[in-house]
Amino acid sequence: MMAVKLAVSIALLVLLFSRVDVAKLWASARQASLAWMGIALGFYAVSILVMVWRWWLLLEAQNVSVPFPALFGSMSVALFFNNFLPSNIGGDVVRISDTAKVARSKTLAAIVILADRTMGMMGLVLVAAMGVSLVTSPVGHAPLPIWPSWLWAGFTSGMLVAGLILWSPGGVGWLLRPLTVLHPEWVGGRIGSLTATLQRFRSHMGAIVTCFAGAVVVQVMTVAFGWAVAHALGIPIGPFDLAVVVPLAGVVQMIPLSVNGFGVREATYSLYFTRIGLPIESAILLSLTSTALVMLYSLTGAAVYVGRGHH
Repeated sequence: MMAVKLAVSIALLVLLFSRVDVAKLWASARQASLAWMGIALGFYAVSILVMVWRWWLLLEAQNVSVPFPALFGSMSVALFFNNFLPSNIGGDVVRISDTAKVARSKTLAAIVILADRTMGMMGLVLVAAMGVSLVTSPVGHAPLPIWPSWLWAGFTSGMLVAGLILWSPGGVGWLLRPLTVLHPEWVGGRIGSLTATLQRFRSHMGAIVTCFAGAVVVQVMTVAFGWAVAHALGIPIGPFDLAVVVPLAGVVQMIPLSVNGFGVREATYSLYFTRIGLPIESAILLSLTSTALVMLYSLTGAAVYVGRGHH
């Protein structure tokens, strides 16, 4: 699988770079505004703080108290793992491991991370739906073959499913009960932990709603981050277009077809940019520069990891 992912990333990058003037691309990168790059990193840092705050709220709703600085350190290490390991879930393993010790339950810690991820995805879909709705022309032609109704339908369906799960945690346990044939004691225990965790979430709906609002803020900050990077590079693209392509690229790079989204992410940007009349050079430059800044920021997680005494 790793060989396939590497081959996909290399093939897509080679194809894209064969269609651009690399010398011109490098020249544009060298003329980037460092001040705007700093502003972009500021937006990204704010989004990380909001992500940690959401995580803290979800844990508090489960009566698990972890100091905010500890969660921030864990999130920093998770970001480093996500960006420098060939996997998008390595960081989640770190976060689950760090909080399972305090929660005294790996199942509870994993459900909290899953809930956090789900709300993040719903926030992403909501921002993308609003972006597509705003950039679609009056006659209904969108820059990409993604109709606003599709995204709104997906968002509405996801909200309905989430609402049903929180409304009836016992029903979720009942639906999963047939799985106990695999291992009655172990699976039954996990289902019990899941049901209890969902019931605690149900009794703290205020925290859930606040966390979802935080998820939307994170996506808005991510779009602002992309806008600041585009401004630094002199790329004339509006925030509404970025509200479409940035979330879309975020979803695409989660598909396990490439190494950390390389190649697939740049292809997504290139497809969108050509649809709105911008050159492929700008798409590749924006995608790779944004990724480089994120990786640069995530190096702070390496310092935290070493500071823990790990090798």
